[in-house]
Amino acid sequence: MALIPSRSGVVSQFDDHAGLGEVTDDDGAVHPFHCTAIADGSRTIDAGTRVCYRVTPGRGGRWEALELVAV
Repeated sequence: MALIPSRSGVVSQFDDHAGLGEVTDDDGAVHPFHCTAIADGSRTIDAGTRVCYRVTPGRGGRWEALELVAV
């Protein structure tokens, strides 16, 4: 699996019940993520949290966020 080097952005939304969220990078691109992508092992993250992360090709040709770390 090919990972792109680190990016930074803000968690734009996160649904605790579904475990799904989106992060918007500093260039305005939106990347979906699953709660298992949060690097510290927690299963939740607040919208508005600034993060560093990596992206990888995901389903349907969209880039997905991985290894989210709050900064």
